[in-house]
Amino acid sequence: MMLKWCYIFVSLILCCLVAAINGKSTAGNVFTSSFLVKFKRNVDNQQAHEIAERNGFINLGVLAGSSGREFHFKHTALPHARTRRSIAHMRVLKKEALVNAAVQQVGFKRVKRGLRTVIPATFIPDKSDPNVGKAPTDPYFPLQWYLRNTGQNGGKPRLDLNVQAAWDQGITGKNVTTAIMDDGVDYMHPDLKFNYNAEASYDFSSNDPYPYPRYTDDWFNSHGTRCAGEVAAARDNGICGVGVAYDSKIAGIRMLDQPYMTDLIEANSMGHEPHKIHIYSASWGPTDDGKTVDGPRNATMRAIVQGVNEGRNGLGNIYVWASGDGGEEDDCNCDGYAASMWTISINSAINDGQNAHYDESCSSTLASTFSNGAKDPNTGVATTDLYGKCTTTHSGTSAAAPEAAGVFALALEANPSLTWRDIQHLTVLTSKRNSLFDAKNRFHWTMNGVGLEFNHLFGFGVLDAGAIVSLAKKWHTVPSRYHCEAGAILDPHPVPSTGSLLLRIKTDACTGTDTEVRYLEHVQAVITANATRRGDLELFVTSPMGTRSMILSRRANDDDHRDGFTKWPFMTTHTWGEYPQGTWVLEAFFIP
Repeated sequence: MMLKWCYIFVSLILCCLVAAINGKSTAGNVFTSSFLVKFKRNVDNQQAHEIAERNGFINLGVLAGSSGREFHFKHTALPHARTRRSIAHMRVLKKEALVNAAVQQVGFKRVKRGLRTVIPATFIPDKSDPNVGKAPTDPYFPLQWYLRNTGQNGGKPRLDLNVQAAWDQGITGKNVTTAIMDDGVDYMHPDLKFNYNAEASYDFSSNDPYPYPRYTDDWFNSHGTRCAGEVAAARDNGICGVGVAYDSKIAGIRMLDQPYMTDLIEANSMGHEPHKIHIYSASWGPTDDGKTVDGPRNATMRAIVQGVNEGRNGLGNIYVWASGDGGEEDDCNCDGYAASMWTISINSAINDGQNAHYDESCSSTLASTFSNGAKDPNTGVATTDLYGKCTTTHSGTSAAAPEAAGVFALALEANPSLTWRDIQHLTVLTSKRNSLFDAKNRFHWTMNGVGLEFNHLFGFGVLDAGAIVSLAKKWHTVPSRYHCEAGAILDPHPVPSTGSLLLRIKTDACTGTDTEVRYLEHVQAVITANATRRGDLELFVTSPMGTRSMILSRRANDDDHRDGFTKWPFMTTHTWGEYPQGTWVLEAFFIP
């Protein structure tokens, strides 16, 4: 029998700043035709264009989040993907007097979550259904159980987003724009075209202002259009269903339709028009295969951080992320986008309250919305589809994130002064346990040290649009945010093959300094670990008030024995509101 081993280094950070995910070795990488060009001083777009043109490149503009010294160049003669770095092209750029560095961009995979490429059939509403004819009157509204659950298709009555309670307050998303970062949006769809914000839209896959989906026979690029309809499909127009925030605007950011993603495409998408866009909705991420550990690179992380700190004229952009579709064999804390403190990670439940079979669990999930219905596998989320069509088969946590974006749009109309942190506080305080439960009885509802109820699958519960709007109207902005490094253990500690390793960090939460923390929001355990088999490692952190969070669960498919985790920020929201002073305990052990 092979002995298992693992060595761990850890630092604990309270209300923390997060570092970008470390890049991996270049072995086996794919190199794209995109280049990050760093200038020695600020240059204008015309100067960058001239340098690009005389060297055979095209200038795609200044990088979002940079200070005017970093630009995105693309070489039209290079293939989009190759296995060798193009040293010659980097050298020719470095010969320019103003150029400080040129870096060819590594390509990586990002996948849509919950995509089911089913071409929709024509739906004829049941005229005898007593729900038809009530507000809203849209033909697919009776199928939108996530908006009003009357028990249709075996669902649990009133297990929904409670949007009617928000609409009844006159809140419908007016003057709020949500960007759908995806494979494009059918902005000519009759249920979307009047709520489309062209000024805030762009196509970063084709580098033009028209983010229309690329045609494929199997409707592969229907994903973004379906997400858009959940947020802002128009009301009472006789077409498809209705959006959660049906008077809000949607922007299309096409960025998910090229062979390989790059850091620059992601960064420019996350930082596009941050003062015109309020909410960015992302229903994609690293591959949900139960063995990938990946997240945003440097430029992307910088764009997100700048968005939450400077976007919306200083109030901060809201980034909503689908938690992932890897099921019980994956852990969304291994996804650096969903697990980031700068984003709001959303999981899903089905129409009878149980988790969907594809739901991942992790301690960074803040709340949940809804996806595929329980009884009929062909009945998912009803929304808009390509070419003016409608669908009832949108699914996965892909469908959950835009619903949350719509709820947040309602909150922002109710109180336009809400900051990005206010939205997270409102989410924690108004989300409901309702009837959500773990179908396999693994994770139970627990109260943290200040009485907030959470679940490892569902976060703080299902979003309640009526409650979040009501509280938003009278909400006062939270005080300034501070981050405190509670302590660190820098010597390697072996994890035994049987039993567990307990590491303790005692902290005063930076008492007496300018960064003293008294009320917790996010807690990160930044961990470096190497193991004979990474997927067998489980990690827990326990707060001084006794709240125990699983920050890494076993991943059966993860056979890694080389890369491990390098300064990986495992995040928990479960200790929200707790007092941080005292002893924190990290527990590490192997699952046989």
